[in-house]
Amino acid sequence: MSLQIYNTRTKQKEIFKSFREGKVSMYVCGPTVYDLLHIGNFRGVIFFNCVRHWLEQSGYEVTFALNYTDIDDKIIARAAEKNISPTELTAFYIQAYQDDLKLLNLKPHDINPKCTDHIDDIIALIIKLISDGFAYEVAGSVFFDVHKFKDYGKLSGKRLDDLAAGHRVDPHPDKRHPFDFVLWKPSKDQEPFWESPWGNGRPGWHIECSAMCHAHLGEHVDIHGGGIDLIFPHHENEIAQSECFTGKSFVSFWMHHNFIRFGEEKMSKSLGNVIKARDYMETYHPEVLKYLLLSVHYRSELSVETKQSYQCISALSRVYSALRDADSLANDNAVATDEFIGMIKSTYQLVKTSLNDDFNTPKAFAAIFECVRSFNHEVTSKKPKDVTLQGAARVFVTCIREIGGYFSLFQEEPVLFLKSLDQIMVKQLNLDVAYIEDLLVQRSHARANKDFKKADDIRDELLAKNVLVHDSRDGTTWEINKHFESSQ
Repeated sequence: MSLQIYNTRTKQKEIFKSFREGKVSMYVCGPTVYDLLHIGNFRGVIFFNCVRHWLEQSGYEVTFALNYTDIDDKIIARAAEKNISPTELTAFYIQAYQDDLKLLNLKPHDINPKCTDHIDDIIALIIKLISDGFAYEVAGSVFFDVHKFKDYGKLSGKRLDDLAAGHRVDPHPDKRHPFDFVLWKPSKDQEPFWESPWGNGRPGWHIECSAMCHAHLGEHVDIHGGGIDLIFPHHENEIAQSECFTGKSFVSFWMHHNFIRFGEEKMSKSLGNVIKARDYMETYHPEVLKYLLLSVHYRSELSVETKQSYQCISALSRVYSALRDADSLANDNAVATDEFIGMIKSTYQLVKTSLNDDFNTPKAFAAIFECVRSFNHEVTSKKPKDVTLQGAARVFVTCIREIGGYFSLFQEEPVLFLKSLDQIMVKQLNLDVAYIEDLLVQRSHARANKDFKKADDIRDELLAKNVLVHDSRDGTTWEINKHFESSQ
């Protein structure tokens, strides 16, 4: 099955074909850097990281650009609140964003252009749009005339005559039409500005992405992505100004991920119901955030509550427990059975088919868990010294690590990661570790005295607190039962 991608513009899945053979250009709208980003902002970052990995796995050379909007009204207002310059503010939050990316262990983007580094490109683009009759200047402001672009609305499906009055419209008195949008605006007192043919000012929001796309990726982009909230007006306006500038098609595939919801509401800064990505990663783990955001298909809404996070921890625990066992059993010289090797090949094929079907990550994860189930069956049905089990362990680790790499998952050291999950759940369940350890000492004494009823009662008491006890020749250990339904 060839790679098929749902194209927002055509509203259907299409077989992917790059503009230049063997090469893919991809541009994703990045953050406006005036605050720490919430987990909704990271859905696109984590998903398009997966897209890039799978394109590379499919043999493409990918150039991935994600921009920073480092000048706008919110940035200016926040800088004034903090009594620092907009440049200082944006530098701080760009670094904070990059620090968060490092925590997630994602492959760095190839290009991270900033709006303020492309003012000359933006001005040149605007000059040509005016010259060609697509834009007009009034009192230091420059607007794009949407009626001059006959295909306006082809991405969102909105037509100018049908646009509802409820859509957000800038009521600027100098605009010819309500939906004309600003390309350049004059600066106000005490605001940053750049010199231009229309006076001192700064660019509008939409024009920056067109300029940066053109500067770094050329006249045509294979994949342009972002959240569904950007379809209109941002991406619609990008198409209009870009295609009027070049006279050519701008983007082959438009990809948009859906919202994250917190309870019944969309997560957004304006509603004040956001979870900062950094806070989430400190509470849980970067691996949990990555799995959470990929566990639901990118075009579906994702609800984030405590229950969903616990389910992710449970899922990750199953994979990493199997990896831990496999690491202890693997023998580089051992060979698995033909049946097990066939299962591994089937796992690769199922994951390939799932990702080629518009990046169906939930279906890919289902294939991974079936592989885990098959390996666990090998462990329970064979003795540790069985060479076919040792061979199965070897190919299982290779498979999970390689496939996990497509998602930037399953690369942690299993024993350490499982311990970190225990630490997370100890805090989440408000457990007293000293009390647990004391009960285990009492249980050891009871077993030594052959008081097996008391030993069993202590085990049951711990199990009621979601603490699992493991007895072996090397002693007794405990871990949190991460496979339970949270009532929280």
